Amino acid sequence: MVDIILGLQWGDEGKGKIVDFFAKDYDMVARFQGGPNAGHTLYVNDKKVVLHQIPSGVFHPGIINLIGNGVVLDPVTLKKECDTVASFGINLRNNLFISRRTHLILPTHRALDKAAELSKGNQKIGSTLKGIGPTYMDKTGRNGLRVGDLLDKNFTTQYIKLRLKHQRLLDSYNFHEDISAWEEEFFEAVEFLKELNIVNGEYFINEQLKAGKRILAEGAQGSMLDIDFGTFPYVTSSNTISAGVCNGLGVAPQFIRDVIGVTKAYCTRVGSGPFPTELENEKGEELRKTGNEFGATTGRPRRCGWMDLVALHFACMINGVTKIVMTKADVLDAFPELEICTDYEVDGRLTREVPFQMDRSKPVPVFRRFAGWNQPTSQVKSFTDLPETMKEYVKFINEYLGVEIRYISNGPGREQLITVN
Repeated sequence: MVDIILGLQWGDEGKGKIVDFFAKDYDMVARFQGGPNAGHTLYVNDKKVVLHQIPSGVFHPGIINLIGNGVVLDPVTLKKECDTVASFGINLRNNLFISRRTHLILPTHRALDKAAELSKGNQKIGSTLKGIGPTYMDKTGRNGLRVGDLLDKNFTTQYIKLRLKHQRLLDSYNFHEDISAWEEEFFEAVEFLKELNIVNGEYFINEQLKAGKRILAEGAQGSMLDIDFGTFPYVTSSNTISAGVCNGLGVAPQFIRDVIGVTKAYCTRVGSGPFPTELENEKGEELRKTGNEFGATTGRPRRCGWMDLVALHFACMINGVTKIVMTKADVLDAFPELEICTDYEVDGRLTREVPFQMDRSKPVPVFRRFAGWNQPTSQVKSFTDLPETMKEYVKFINEYLGVEIRYISNGPGREQLITVN
């Protein structure tokens, strides 16, 4: 069977810690989409580690980690990550596997990403400039190079052919930045990548399923950044929702069991795009400061706001969420009053549906106020001992969504995760 952990907001929900927590109950952790634009933060031996492409089960002995075909892979980033993981005494040649069908991010993809974003002026979508979008464009345009191509003796020829195509596009942007250093680094990393376990991912994972192994599929970004269902065009380039597991790993739908959705106790977003509950005031700044809301990959300050139940209900619906993990509940400890968005007002009418084009319809959030708990909760170990006002907050969310919050994270540590009775 396959269980899924994915984000229900605009990413940065704290999925890395949650995958790390649950990983011990599985035989394999598999990443099914996204690229190095994602950053999953873990704490290993009290040291902060950010994984961008390697699945978050890598620090658990005996667990297999698979980078699936739905991912776009930057060999340079991967090599740096592998060096970091190896410093903890972990031999990735034993527990990291990469699908042959995984598409490669080339240096020119990064250049194209930068050139395209610069050309947009004040219409920027907030790209991380990691080359994700151009790589997925080459994938759907049937031009891309994949990990399996590295093992072909004609790889360099294929690379040059695609690079020339990219150069013509860069010329059209009038982009002439020297990327020779990027290329040198790329080919050095490619040699390293070829030494890792490259497998037919779809056969590899189905053999594990046939053997009765338990698999945890790890998502990147968040549901509201999904290429189809997110706040288009301010989205990522892949399917971040549960449906992406099937085509991102090569598993059939009947193998999927639980869909575990992760949401913060409030909302954040990095980059441009609609964010109805954003707090552009002192409260928003307090959330950012208290929650240390800065991007794990980019370091950019995150936009902060109250929880948006309209968007969260939408995400639960399209993912088929069976249980919820609420993270960073302790960040709200110091707030005497909290608010939750229950409805949008669009053109003078109330709705609980996410609009087709949110940046055009500009929904105005309708809030319900709650008393804060106004006391520290980071040391609490059981749901029973949580403040009654926090329990009321959780109960309201559960009733609105029709899906229960089953775990509450009240700090960054592995042990700071409360099971809800």
